[in-house]
Amino acid sequence: VLMILLSSLGLGTTLTFASSHWLLAWMGLEINTLAIIPLMAQHHHPRAIEATTKYFLTQATAAAVILFTGTTSAWMSGTWEMTNMTSPLASSLIITALALKIGLAPMHLWMPEVLQGLDLTTGLILSTWQKLAPLALIIQTAQSVNPTLLTALGLLSTLIGGWGGLNQTQLRKILAYSSIAHMGWMIIVLQYAPQLTILALITYLFMTSAAFLTLKLYSTTKINALALAWSKNPALSATTALVLLSLAGLPPLTGFMPKWLILQEMTKQNFPV
Repeated sequence: VLMILLSSLGLGTTLTFASSHWLLAWMGLEINTLAIIPLMAQHHHPRAIEATTKYFLTQATAAAVILFTGTTSAWMSGTWEMTNMTSPLASSLIITALALKIGLAPMHLWMPEVLQGLDLTTGLILSTWQKLAPLALIIQTAQSVNPTLLTALGLLSTLIGGWGGLNQTQLRKILAYSSIAHMGWMIIVLQYAPQLTILALITYLFMTSAAFLTLKLYSTTKINALALAWSKNPALSATTALVLLSLAGLPPLTGFMPKWLILQEMTKQNFPV
């Protein structure tokens, strides 16, 4: 059963990657969502069931909006092609729905709550693999979207992701806010330099995977437990600290590079902020 679910996860994302047709892309996203739901609820814990229900409702809402907008766009333009989005309203609605899928602010409220209810392995899949398909669609449709909307979504996500994580004691919630902030960085620069979005995504995937896997080795979900872990495994503790600092974007670590390049690009574009 696990193999079927994991294969469906892969299939859903690949289908969305390969499609330039709204109906196929929507099917890929749906396969993806339906495949991860049993993985999220496998522990039969009330917190996990609650997180799964919240996740299902937000993803179903986003999928319904995508299908509705794709149909409306096809009705108005006569084609299901993604690159042919002529209506500004349709493209704005699509971006908003995809932003809800990946947890961009102000549609981010489900993300920390859902991640907090999951175990670290499923949390890792949710924070990395599940972001790929919607991001691929955002990259494909970004050129026909109002630039102000993309900038507002990105900027708000970066700020909320940064501030939201400050007062947390739960590591999963901190990683959720980190994810929101990283998505914001990717979306801000998307309209100017899509290759930087891809670079930021790749570094984010590596660093988040490293963070989740080190926490899984410790079997810890609270900051207090990390403070006591130094005596058990000093090398792993040092690695964890470096990974978290890299996620924060501290020079000279890897996480600083995409942020620096994005800021440089924004300066070139005379971005007011």
